[in-house]
Amino acid sequence: LPILAQEPLPAGGVYVLELSSYQIDLTFSLDCDVAVLLNVTPDHLDRYDGFKAYYDAKVRLFEMQTAGRVAVLGDVFADFVEDLVGTVRWAKDIGLVRQTEMPSLQGPHNKENASAAIAVCESLGVKLDRIYHGLRTYPGLPHRMERVGETNGVTFINDSKATNAEAAAPALAAFRAVRWILGGRAKTAEIDACLPHLGHVRSAYTIGEAGPMLAELLRPKLPVTEAGTLDRAVAAASADAESGDTVLLSPACASFDQFRDFEDRGDQFRAIVKGLKA
Repeated sequence: LPILAQEPLPAGGVYVLELSSYQIDLTFSLDCDVAVLLNVTPDHLDRYDGFKAYYDAKVRLFEMQTAGRVAVLGDVFADFVEDLVGTVRWAKDIGLVRQTEMPSLQGPHNKENASAAIAVCESLGVKLDRIYHGLRTYPGLPHRMERVGETNGVTFINDSKATNAEAAAPALAAFRAVRWILGGRAKTAEIDACLPHLGHVRSAYTIGEAGPMLAELLRPKLPVTEAGTLDRAVAAASADAESGDTVLLSPACASFDQFRDFEDRGDQFRAIVKGLKA
């Protein structure tokens, strides 16, 4: 059930909401006990009148909080902190969590996410030993850096949820030798956020509407195969991959040119990987 349609929420328990800017736009009384915002990067600009309008929509989450609440922030939000009426906690002050404490969550972005989660749980009175037990045993979510198979020493990772370059960049940073599958319906005509991590990429395989554009951007920097479809991309990447490599679906694009949604894209990737012969 849509959580914001439940009035009032049943008493007791803790409700954890992942809110899009669209949902924040539609509510005027969401007074979160703890609200979290780690970063804002350009997205959904077809709906908003520029990046500032999108940014302001996200920040409204804190404007609805009343005194005594907690705001957990990434360090890029120092400009509006003086206007907040609640307690501010900086995710970076928790300290980055060691990878051994969260084995199923790879990448620097997940370390930042874990730091924010620790701040939230501490604010709600959860003891640290329980928090770290949760991190150690958490399996992760589908389509978000999800390990879906291993064949001949090659690991296959489903990161279909990465629908823009800013989301794909941490996945590239997380693995030493990557065979990168990317493409779909582009949200912008650049992938600048990914460029610092191309040293980890051995080869790229483009799919979908944005395939030719992405191939043109990447070809001066590394080997590129214009695969066109996901099944051909997986076949080509797995054929090229050597033991120790990671075949990574982290598309940096929306999915709607070839798939129902990012979940459908991830599910099909998982099925293709399971069909590979060892």
